[in-house]
Amino acid sequence: MRHEAYFLLFLGVFGAIVAIIYGLLSAEWAGTAMLTGFFLLGIFPGGYYYWWSKRMTPRAEDNPRAEPADGAGVVGTFPSSSIWPFVLGLGAAAVGLALVFGFWTAIVGFFLALSAVIGVVMESRHGGLAH
Repeated sequence: MRHEAYFLLFLGVFGAIVAIIYGLLSAEWAGTAMLTGFFLLGIFPGGYYYWWSKRMTPRAEDNPRAEPADGAGVVGTFPSSSIWPFVLGLGAAAVGLALVFGFWTAIVGFFLALSAVIGVVMESRHGGLAH
């Protein structure tokens, strides 16, 4: 996790430098706010990853003397295929379209998102699709 933390912290520092330079050389606040958001999107997860990398046992990727056999083993578990992330995306898109078409699309989007959350919970309790 250490390499990911360093990469994100580097992006955050780069975003801070660019935001400061841009804020001082331009009178435009929207770009400065977006670059500040870029800084925060690098610093927060990078700091969290760095904090965790100090408290967990190093992975094979973090050890410069690791051999390929050190990374062997179980990779992890992956969720089964599901329609509910697609339904959640449709709901989020409908809520976003409420800014253009009116509040009624937000209601439709809310119910789509709610059904997706209920579907994911029910699917995870029953074990997903049968293989």
